[in-house]
Amino acid sequence: MRPDDGPIDPHHIEGEDSIAESEAEAAEISTPEQPLGRMGKPLNRRSPFLIGMAAAAGVAVTYGALQVVIGVQDILILIGLALFLAIGLEPAVMWLVKRRFPRWLAVLTVFVVALAAISGFLTAAIPVIVDQATQFVAKLPTYLGEIQDHSSTLGKLNDRFHIESLIQKTLTSSSSGLTSGLLGAGQAVFSAVTNFLIVIVLTMYFVADLPRIRAAGYRLVPRSRRPRAILIGDQISVKVGGYVLGNLLISVVAGLLTLIWLLSFGVPYAALLAITVAVLDLIPVIGSISGGVIVSLVALTVSLPVCLLTLGFFLVYRFVEDYLLVPRIIGSAVKVPAMVTVVAVLLGGALLGIVGALVAIPIAAAILLLAEEVLYPRLDNS
Repeated sequence: MRPDDGPIDPHHIEGEDSIAESEAEAAEISTPEQPLGRMGKPLNRRSPFLIGMAAAAGVAVTYGALQVVIGVQDILILIGLALFLAIGLEPAVMWLVKRRFPRWLAVLTVFVVALAAISGFLTAAIPVIVDQATQFVAKLPTYLGEIQDHSSTLGKLNDRFHIESLIQKTLTSSSSGLTSGLLGAGQAVFSAVTNFLIVIVLTMYFVADLPRIRAAGYRLVPRSRRPRAILIGDQISVKVGGYVLGNLLISVVAGLLTLIWLLSFGVPYAALLAITVAVLDLIPVIGSISGGVIVSLVALTVSLPVCLLTLGFFLVYRFVEDYLLVPRIIGSAVKVPAMVTVVAVLLGGALLGIVGALVAIPIAAAILLLAEEVLYPRLDNS
């Protein structure tokens, strides 16, 4: 050793010896079966440092996840709606599979029938909507004349609610406001069409891969609890499927009965109003009420008695739907109390708008099922 090298650090020598010993031990524990050796003992989870790090990491991850969800909430709503519709179409696909259809052919058949129904509906509805909208524009001067006639029904309403002044204020608004309103309406229509196409495409993929999605979801459950999770999950799927198909059938019934009623009393724009009622009736509780109010206001152009009779018709239909159609068509599958239905629809509509109102009842049915099968038994045994 040279004199200018300085004194030897004993800690440095001990560190080199420790590393050499660890390397020798690593060579000993490496075997052909376990080239990297056996796993060591887990870290002490009660260590204050690990507890603090885990808590900080949990807060950071939760905050980041919430920010991501908020940023893509619109896309998540579309994905959830598509998955909801896919689960709703699954009973029809399984019905064909049980009749020896290959799954791909069953999925294709269901979508061809669904798209054919939608195309037929649009083919029949759009000409009617255009024709009746043209009739409304042609009769608009007549309605304006009736508004100025104080002896007519519209004139009496104008005297009380000042309808003509409201229309004039709307028409004499600034051109910039009208332009922005038209642009906003165009953007809304474009966004609605785009979202509709996205939901259709996602629904097709979800229906085609639903068994794989189902299996992947159940694999997230611990194996000891997986059989019961499968039973509960499949029961929830049955409820969602029954609700979707039943709700579509009830909406068709509402539209047909409305069309027959309006044609019987000569209410104008009968087909357009019937289509409106059928679409609105897809929204539980508040849909048929909103449709009834709109139709009754249009029936007022015929006469006040027809308006009152139409309002009474929708009240009777609401009673028939709640206590006859829904229990027979949807009730056997969903089994949600009336009070829970109303509360769920109001909360769903407040949180997610129309989409929330549409999916509120099956979500409430799933929560009730989980409470009855998991929560209540644990509380009773605790």
